[in-house]
Amino acid sequence: MSETVAAPSAPSPSGSPPQKPTLLDLLVAFALISLCGFGGVLAWSRRMLVEERKWMTPEEFGNAYALCQFLPGPNVVNLSVVFGRRIRGPVGSAVALVGLIGPPFVIVSLSSFLYARFGGIAALQRMLMGVAAAAVGLVLGTCAKMALPLLDDRFGIAPLIALATFATVGVLPWPIYASLAVLIPLGVAMAWVRR
Repeated sequence: MSETVAAPSAPSPSGSPPQKPTLLDLLVAFALISLCGFGGVLAWSRRMLVEERKWMTPEEFGNAYALCQFLPGPNVVNLSVVFGRRIRGPVGSAVALVGLIGPPFVIVSLSSFLYARFGGIAALQRMLMGVAAAAVGLVLGTCAKMALPLLDDRFGIAPLIALATFATVGVLPWPIYASLAVLIPLGVAMAWVRR
């Protein structure tokens, strides 16, 4: 992936060449991502890397995230490793990964103790339902933002593949693997023909 896309960097207000994020920058950014996310950090990852830090373009983020969906393991964890390596090599991967999973590990460990003790309280149950609803809203908003670059497809094929994926997985009772087995080769073939 690093061969096809230039390494991202933070914009420089002084007009000098932008510099790559440091290891501390990676650690802090991914720790903030992990601390802001409830029910998933995809929305915060995109916001931090694309909108706030401008370390990636929307297209670069979409491409990196698409790659991470095909790798085994959690998508955003894969994204932290791929992005960290692209910026600072193997050490960058490790630092981004620690930033992403370190704070939640501590918080979840403490929360599990508290939930075991106080989990039966009705007010706590209602609060958790509200947090779940907010997480769904974040995921939907991020999906909409990630879909915007698809609209730049001058042939209109990318939006059709996205709609077909939604229809087969979200509306029809197709298993996800069957949908992907049909739509991935179709999408690759269409991209190949357009070249």
